[in-house]
Order: sequence, then C-alpha cells, then structure tokens
Amino acid sequence: MNQVTTFGDDPAEMARRWVDAGARRLHLVDLNGAFAGKPVNEAAVKAILAEVGDEIPVQLGGGIRDLDTIERFLDDGLSFVIIGTAAVKSPGFLRDACTAFGGHIIVGLDAKDGKVATDGWSKLTGHEVVDLARKFQDYGVEGVIYTDIGRDGMLTGINIDATVKLAQALTIPVIASGGLSNIADIDRLCAVEEQGITGVICGRAIYNGDLDFAAAQARADQLAE
Repeated sequence: MNQVTTFGDDPAEMARRWVDAGARRLHLVDLNGAFAGKPVNEAAVKAILAEVGDEIPVQLGGGIRDLDTIERFLDDGLSFVIIGTAAVKSPGFLRDACTAFGGHIIVGLDAKDGKVATDGWSKLTGHEVVDLARKFQDYGVEGVIYTDIGRDGMLTGINIDATVKLAQALTIPVIASGGLSNIADIDRLCAVEEQGITGVICGRAIYNGDLDFAAAQARADQLAE
C-alpha cells in the first residue's frame, strides 16, 4: 500500500477508455477495501457501472466479506463478485454465496510458490492453491482468478506453468493474473488456452504503455481463429 501508483483520478473515465479500446470485461479491485476488510470505494464502483455497466460485464474484488454486500453490488449492476481472503478464511461464507448467487461468484486465489496468501497479500497460508481451488469448484464458483503475487505489477511475465497446472486440475475457467508485460505473454497464454485458461487481467502494463491493449485483444482474437 505504501508503493501505490496513481494512473488516473476519474475511474469512470478510465473505464470508458478501456471499453472503447475493445475490452470484453472490466476487472475492478477495491484496494482500500482489501486491507480494510469492507468496501471503501463503492462510490467509484457505482460511477463505473453507470458509465459502462450496460455494455460489458464488470467484476469486483476487495473487502467483500458478507452476503448483504454481494447482493448490494449485484443489484447495482455488477456481473461478478470476486471473493478472496474471505473464501480462504470462511469457506462456509463462500459456499453460502455460491448457493445464494449462483453464476456470479468468482474466487480470487493469490499465491506465492504454490501457497495461498490472504489479507491483501500480507499473510501467507499453508494452503496449496490446487487443493483449495478444487474445493471451491465443488462449492459452485463460476471461475478462479489466479495471481502469482511474486510477479504482480513487476512486469516479469505471467507464471504460465503454475497457471496451466491449476487450470488442468479444474473444470471451471481460470483467469490468469500477475506479471503480464507484453504481447509475447498474450501469445504464450493463447498457446495454452485449451487447458482452461479463458482470459488474462491486464493491469500495470496497459497503464504505463508497455502493452497496447487494443493490439493485445486483436492478437488474442487472431490466435483464437
């Protein structure tokens, strides 16, 4: 949190930029919420939904810890809610969420060296990623976002091997995250798409210009033909 880089002060305007560039889904993280354990940036989320929520699916993670919060966000227009720390610490909550809001719950698993981390990456658990993901799949989650926290924001390339290993162990979709740096990463991910990897989250690379988002989406579409 003490190394945050601000890339824009109007979240809704930024959302419009990526949708206009051809984004198929928008991934939001309430960073303050992840550390506070409750939503903090709800006004910004609502502004984004008002701007682009009718055009593409929008998903949100960060500080979502109870069913009332999930219901409120879905009522506001979110398509998917991402549960991370709470899924690991309170699996009963995740099971209840999947029961109540089937089709709208994604689990975010952040890991380092195969072990899951929680609380905004500040705590490393003893849980194996694959074991937890299989359990959550049985609960009925819609998919898994897998982030290698040793690479996230470092622009050092996606951990392809670990992402493929997880996808092969599951029947639900896996979204890659953490370290995307350039168009070569898109090529590498598309080459293993059939393993169950359905997308990749583009963050820092598209904000600082290392990756042209529109070109990356076009490349992915080309390789999928």
